[in-house]
Amino acid sequence: MTASVLVVDDDQEMCRLLQSGLEKLDVETVTATSSEQALRLFSERDFDAVLTDLRMGGRTGIELCRAINEQRPDVPVVVMTAFGSLEAATQAIRAGAYDFVTKPFELDRIRVTMERALQHRDLQRRVERLEETLAGTQRVEGLLGKSAAMQRVFDLVDRVAASAATVLIRGPSGTGKELVARAIHERGPRQTLPFVAINCAAMPANLLESELFGHVKGAFTDARSDRSGMFEVAKDGTLFLDEIGEMPLELQPKLLRALQERSFRPVGSSHEIPLEARIVAATNRDLEQAVAHGLFREDLYYRIQVIEIDVPPLRARGNDILLLAQHFTTRFAAAAGKTVTGITAPVAKKLLAYPWPGNVRELQNCIERAVTLTRFSEITMEDLPERIANAVPEPASHFPEDLDALESMDELERRYVIHVHEATGRNKSLTSKILGFNRKTLYRKLIRYGVEAGPEDDDP
Repeated sequence: MTASVLVVDDDQEMCRLLQSGLEKLDVETVTATSSEQALRLFSERDFDAVLTDLRMGGRTGIELCRAINEQRPDVPVVVMTAFGSLEAATQAIRAGAYDFVTKPFELDRIRVTMERALQHRDLQRRVERLEETLAGTQRVEGLLGKSAAMQRVFDLVDRVAASAATVLIRGPSGTGKELVARAIHERGPRQTLPFVAINCAAMPANLLESELFGHVKGAFTDARSDRSGMFEVAKDGTLFLDEIGEMPLELQPKLLRALQERSFRPVGSSHEIPLEARIVAATNRDLEQAVAHGLFREDLYYRIQVIEIDVPPLRARGNDILLLAQHFTTRFAAAAGKTVTGITAPVAKKLLAYPWPGNVRELQNCIERAVTLTRFSEITMEDLPERIANAVPEPASHFPEDLDALESMDELERRYVIHVHEATGRNKSLTSKILGFNRKTLYRKLIRYGVEAGPEDDDP
């Protein structure tokens, strides 16, 4: 879609000059000779940017800028002034102007400034669309994603939340397993009851036993008073056993008994306490292999494995990497009070190429660092950690030896173009930058591949 610019100057000859000068930008230019006329036009149609003179009869350019900013703060306004004083520039910026230029000026300077303003508006639109996409894909509190793998996770969370069945959440470190556990709790009938989490790898067996089951006074040397354990603290809520695969082997029979009998005894007590909490466990270990090597009890494994939810690694969620990157950029920029609105195309390409061994947690740390370091409104390559900036796509593990299974270059290109198009949230501008195509070439290919069927539309 062609961008549109509203040019405002009470000198008609100047309006014609500016209109002619902006033709090289391939934009639609509409002129107005007063602020009042400009505001009428602005209320009747959408403009992508406004270029206005400062001194005019009636409302000044500063007043026009302020009025536009109140109605549409997303539309950049560039103010022209023959009075290039610091006071005039300060007034313009305070009124919400995107930039200002001083007269006399060269048309090339106007073109460069307006091109920057239009790029700024396009970037804002991309961010708005991406935020809308994020809002539509956040089906589980704290987790974002529209990939098929994450949709399966969301679906399972919805289906198991209302039950009391034990759930085992599996996935690599940093994928958000505790967020899944909290979502199960918060979407079920126990949402107003306690959610208690304990890391089974964080303490030795004797301390973990006391932490889980509690103890009575005198049960051991430092037991100077009775203490409730996490099973009792959780009451009728949810007890989340994180890293259950790291639980000491000697403690596993006691946990198994508590789950089977639905009751437990505090350390040093003969009194049974009913176990009312729902149990949700998580692990990043291969429990089947741990069972085979005698490191995890088989009967306990089957007791906790009533329902399994597999949280995918970030490298398997290609379509979600840029969504998460934008989400973290917006969040950390707001926290830091910086106007960082997104990432550049080369950065997007690197984020998609990197394998993310630390998963979502690593991506979050990467974006926080980049937002902190960047000096621009977008995250650039120099803001990325070296290991990510130098990342190259992993080569295909192998090609099929069966000649009938080999694919043509056209088919490989088709699948990769569609993959990048989806990974960028169907943003054609960003897709074309990553692939190295111009926008028209990309659009022709998308039509040929059946992705687009009609006239070129706006970037989603």
